[in-house]
Amino acid sequence: MKKIPLPGRFLPVLLLCAGALTARAQTRTLSGTVTTEGQPLAGVSVSQEGRSTTAVTNSQGYWQLTTEGDHPVLLFRHPDYAEERTEAGTKTTLNTRLTRRERISEIEEVVVNAGYYKVKDRERTGSIARVTAKDIENQPVTNVLSAVQGRMAGVSITENSGTAGGGFDIQIRGKNSLRPDGNSPLIIIDGVPANTVSNSFSVISSGVLSKGDVSPLNSLNPSDIESFEVLKDADATAIYGSRGANGVILITTKHGSANRTNLQLSLSTNISKANRFLKLANTQEYLQMRKDAYKLDGIANYPNTAYDVNGTWNQERETDWYRRFIGKEFTGTQQHLAWSGGVNNIRWYLSLNHLEQESSFGHGFGYRRKGFDFSSTISTPDKRLKISPTFQYSIQSNKLADTDLTRQIFLAPNAPEIYTPDGALNWQNNTFDNPYAKLVNTYNTDINMLSMGMQTEYDLGRNFALKLNAGYTSTIQSEIKLNPSSAYNPSQGISSAVSSNYTGNAVRKSWIAEPQLHWNGAWNRHQITALLGGTWENRQDDLFRVLASDFSSNALIENVSSAKIQKVLEDTDREYRYMAFFARMNYSYAGRYIWNLTARRDGSSRFGPNKRFATFGAVGAAWLFSKEPFLENVSWLSFGKLRMSAGTAGSDLIGDYQFLDTYTSSSSNYAGIIGLYPSRLYNPNFSWEKTTKLEGAIEAGFFQNKVNLTIAHYKHRSSNQLTGIPLPATTGFLTVQSNFPATIENTGTEVEFQITPIRNPDINWTFYGNFTKPESKLLEFDNIESSAYAYTYEVGASMNVKKVYELKGVNPETGIYEFTDFNQDGKIDIQDRRKVVDFGIQYQAGFGSDFHFKNFNTGFFLQFVKQRQYLPDYNLPVLGGMRNVPSYMLDYWTPDNKDAVYMRPTTGTNSAAMKAYSQYQSSDRVIADASYLRLSHLHIGYKIPFTTKLIQELQLHLQAKNLFTITRYPGLDPEVQGLYMPTVTTYSLTATFKF
Repeated sequence: MKKIPLPGRFLPVLLLCAGALTARAQTRTLSGTVTTEGQPLAGVSVSQEGRSTTAVTNSQGYWQLTTEGDHPVLLFRHPDYAEERTEAGTKTTLNTRLTRRERISEIEEVVVNAGYYKVKDRERTGSIARVTAKDIENQPVTNVLSAVQGRMAGVSITENSGTAGGGFDIQIRGKNSLRPDGNSPLIIIDGVPANTVSNSFSVISSGVLSKGDVSPLNSLNPSDIESFEVLKDADATAIYGSRGANGVILITTKHGSANRTNLQLSLSTNISKANRFLKLANTQEYLQMRKDAYKLDGIANYPNTAYDVNGTWNQERETDWYRRFIGKEFTGTQQHLAWSGGVNNIRWYLSLNHLEQESSFGHGFGYRRKGFDFSSTISTPDKRLKISPTFQYSIQSNKLADTDLTRQIFLAPNAPEIYTPDGALNWQNNTFDNPYAKLVNTYNTDINMLSMGMQTEYDLGRNFALKLNAGYTSTIQSEIKLNPSSAYNPSQGISSAVSSNYTGNAVRKSWIAEPQLHWNGAWNRHQITALLGGTWENRQDDLFRVLASDFSSNALIENVSSAKIQKVLEDTDREYRYMAFFARMNYSYAGRYIWNLTARRDGSSRFGPNKRFATFGAVGAAWLFSKEPFLENVSWLSFGKLRMSAGTAGSDLIGDYQFLDTYTSSSSNYAGIIGLYPSRLYNPNFSWEKTTKLEGAIEAGFFQNKVNLTIAHYKHRSSNQLTGIPLPATTGFLTVQSNFPATIENTGTEVEFQITPIRNPDINWTFYGNFTKPESKLLEFDNIESSAYAYTYEVGASMNVKKVYELKGVNPETGIYEFTDFNQDGKIDIQDRRKVVDFGIQYQAGFGSDFHFKNFNTGFFLQFVKQRQYLPDYNLPVLGGMRNVPSYMLDYWTPDNKDAVYMRPTTGTNSAAMKAYSQYQSSDRVIADASYLRLSHLHIGYKIPFTTKLIQELQLHLQAKNLFTITRYPGLDPEVQGLYMPTVTTYSLTATFKF
């Protein structure tokens, strides 16, 4: 076969592009004015049917548009007025009048962001959830994820800690991977992918923030967000290929308005306080438990170190350590200045923001953020070329204790005062390890985040358009954990030789370029839009961690070079490269039969040369049955659509260089030489995890769209799981990374509704809500018994299960826990962890209402979650030690209380009791119902118009976040797992001035 030279291969494509650039149909410029009730109307979009070029009327109602063809048809659209379709014929000037309509058809005009394209809500074939600015900006939150919790069906967002600057867990329609790090969704802000992993080093921030996570969306000011969309099904996510396997989050920031300039200043102040659910034993109950522990251990004389019961400490004293450490009120402030507008062919939006959030821990701890957001759209007079640059820059600073102080609430309630009468730290004659001394152990993180994007569009004519989406991000984070010797009792004589500095620096940079060719055409009742494009993405991480110790003075502890011992723990450079080609075609007939085809060919540097590329795709279809002739005149049916989708996606979320032989520097040396040891085996054949997605849904609107309902059912199957395959110990490796024939199935039903009983110019009252019932199952996992997941998952059971011991109860004679001996070998060990307990969210729902009456508005949102979580027992030491306990644990065994729920207390000397308690913490007893109903949001607002030239309007908003929670969960918080700061209740007052 004769080989065609590389330029020859692309010659047809080059000729096609050249023809598109040079071939021009007849063009002419049309102009005119748009009026309503005799007055000019601004903000009307004017476009030619079948073309992408659009003009917008100015304050005088004037517009100008270049058209193609001999007899162009113009469309005049405005969200508050009926659409007008006008045939221009041979005219060059058109004057049009629009009539106001009720907002009953607004569902037809809502345009949702589907990533590489936009689509009318009524015409989309995929599943896309959307939250707009009005639902976000009314909430006193520092992270947009907190504002959208519970508002979208199929999307689970969990706050990991009530501490500002922490992280969130996001799951879109369940878990597709066995590995927790393989379930992250793709997040895109104004076309630029965000870093979906935590910005922090978990080895440094662990214990400070739950899971050591720092959300990448902390850098984004929620007030600058225009819309928050989530792509869920195969049809919506397939355009992103492997990157969209776990769903896609699209965030669009605000942009300027045409021919209108606005200056807005928002000032906000808030008061917050931690939610309280856990009730602890009081002093008398605690002391009785301690005395019973010594008695049952056979210890008649209290040891010298048992200060709480031997009389050293005041046994009448009682301190509410919950309030002392995390229960105090704390404040925060935020200022936001936004300037937006448009002149001729330029639109812009510029905002400056500053936030300071104190901490319930006090002592100067808190979170700070400041930054700016800029976006602009610049177009040529003929509207053929449009350039839209975006810039976001933020600086975050978070200062906290090096350990979450929530753990200190379990101090003995009769422990001494923190301070002596003269204000010094109280060590109570060296009997009290004062926790406030540990506050000099600090954790500080500073994050500088820059994101730049550029979206360029050029109208080639003949319905062709070229687009280029490009972006660059840079995240520079420094973390430092300081542990000076001053944290210890001075009487111990500990010097700065034991002081340590744990520093980590991370520099993450990425760029992306996505050229695209768009085409759309319409004839008779047919309409087609098509898209071809490619993606080139590169990410580089530079990670460095060092541990410094033995300082000559604590004054030098922040200077690593001042330490006598400096140990480099990590010095890593990573690079990730990704490329793809994608195509989409959408066909619509008569506006009621719609098909959408998508395909993407992905390549990732995370796989070996044998499996580097894979192809994914999807098909979606929709039938707008309400447009059928036999239903068009049905008065009670306003809108009706059936849609379905099917497709495949993949995932490469496995970390970099997993297929290679890798070597790691040893932490020790031999003869003064640092060696290397092999840390990973070569496997060029492992490849993409694959997920097949199916969905069917019905959407309907009734009674002039006063009632809208959507019901969807989905099924996802994920196979080819990437996991570690066990190896013989003789190989020197525990596992080798490979694909395993395991299959996970996620199914679920989603319901969304909106009811508007009253809608007129003065009153608008809306109810809305959603419900999700997810189910997950491990369908297949060959030889799971020999894998690392043998005691984590079970074939045929939910992916949310835990395999635990089954607690039979407390032996009435010994007072020690008894467990089911499943293998009947006469002993209880890990082989008996066979009981399967469902864990996590079983279903969730959200319900809200918005009411507007002239200048007054109010609204609320309720969130309900049915779930099971760990009790605090899972993280607490054995009952009977020198630590307080939840009051529900006071029903413990004694010779006089043999029917108790909890085991006998022990001081730690009874080995049988200690072993039983360790197994108890891995039993079904520590997993309990943690369902809750929470008033997530409440706001009241009033708009005060002004007649002055300076101020046009003043809006006052009183807002509350997490106002109350109804739950039977006896722990700290049904949402936050572990002994970390629970979610907080926040009251906020905001004044917004419009100039």
